[in-house]
Amino acid sequence: MEEKKIPYKIYLKEDEIPRQWYNVRADMKKKPAPLVDPDTMKPITLDKLSQVFCRELAEQELDDTTPYIDIPEELIDFYKMYRPAPLVRAYCLEKELGTPAKIYYKFEGNNTSGSHKLNSAIAQAYYAKQQGLKGVTTETGAGQWGTALSMACSYFGLDCKVFMVKVSYEQKPHRREVMRTYGASVTPSPSMTTEVGRKIFEEHPGTGGSLGCAISEAVEAAMTSGGEYRYVLGSVLNQVLLHQTIIGLETKAALDKYGVKPDIIIGCAGGGSNLGGLISPFVGEMLRGEADYRIIAVEPASCPSLTRGKYVYDFCDTGKICPMAKMYTLGSGFIPSSSHAGGLRYHGMSSTLSELYDQGLMEARSVEQTSVFAAAVQFARVEGILPAPESSHAIRVAIDEAMKCKKTGEEKTIVFGLTGTGYFDMFAYERFNNGQMSDYIPTDEEIAKFAATLPEQPEL
Repeated sequence: MEEKKIPYKIYLKEDEIPRQWYNVRADMKKKPAPLVDPDTMKPITLDKLSQVFCRELAEQELDDTTPYIDIPEELIDFYKMYRPAPLVRAYCLEKELGTPAKIYYKFEGNNTSGSHKLNSAIAQAYYAKQQGLKGVTTETGAGQWGTALSMACSYFGLDCKVFMVKVSYEQKPHRREVMRTYGASVTPSPSMTTEVGRKIFEEHPGTGGSLGCAISEAVEAAMTSGGEYRYVLGSVLNQVLLHQTIIGLETKAALDKYGVKPDIIIGCAGGGSNLGGLISPFVGEMLRGEADYRIIAVEPASCPSLTRGKYVYDFCDTGKICPMAKMYTLGSGFIPSSSHAGGLRYHGMSSTLSELYDQGLMEARSVEQTSVFAAAVQFARVEGILPAPESSHAIRVAIDEAMKCKKTGEEKTIVFGLTGTGYFDMFAYERFNNGQMSDYIPTDEEIAKFAATLPEQPEL
């Protein structure tokens, strides 16, 4: 394949948008451990889960046997407003680095929400509308998920209540105002509006919050709504990873058009939505023995669930009102430092990705935020896109791997997920540019403190 035949941007046609989501769990011989009901310490039932989530989404959450699930036609029509998303050959970055590696990135920021989150937000809002609900509740970290969900709810005429991690609420007022513009109510979390929020404030006075805190408040708000609302989540859960597989399916189709096979696939990892969505079709090939790839999950050193956590059952939220999931976790009581990648400040990891990591099908690497922002600035200056801090974790490792190729002379093909833009993250960029950014890495003692509070393990 001659180099010049691969364009800067590879676009699929509208009629090539995937019409089914791919459920990687169907191809896993060893399945992820089931969600557990903390009241019974047994696998949670569909009826119990449907009290928290929409019925259809609860079914998707528990389904580990159906490989492909049809995307409703109304969602295909919505996707056409911003999909297919481009796969970009990073020729300018390659030249800047002087590397023989070939670098591609899947750009998911070309929509008003500024990120990949809209792929699942519109699906979850659709099922809520189909069920006849008044609205939904949710949490958001950096604000990308909350923005996407507010857009989706506006489209379907649903009420949207967002609990935004307090530190992000304060750092990113413009992201908050976009949500309000689309009709959402936005509450900093933890708040005094819920019982669990008041309890967290009592135990952690002055806290900047975490995704685990915000999840607890959003779930409580849904559970006390008299059945008018359901809770929706932007990451971690199987249903979200399922919806996000449109990223990986488009990526693979675009690569296949030019006969390109990646050697390394890289994604940032907080709860797991974008990483799982990007890698699932490729992992499916690995599970079926059709191909082999090196997959790297990149997480912040300040919240290193995969690289330093334990693989056990834990609560998905700080308030311990959600089902328990077996995952790599730092403990549901772990509240990370106020790093600028708010979307990655989660104590655990998707149970599906945790199981894939435990089986050795992917690697994990933690990186410090000053080096992440250095990579973000370098990327912005040559590729012309200001990346979100979360996405920049993947950029950091993609550059590192490309520089290894420069030393060895290997022409490896690297693909990473550019999950969103950073135009609402200028507070963080300002601190980096002014030399005011610092790195915080929890000590072994701090991690051990929270790990010691892990719940009783179910006997399944």
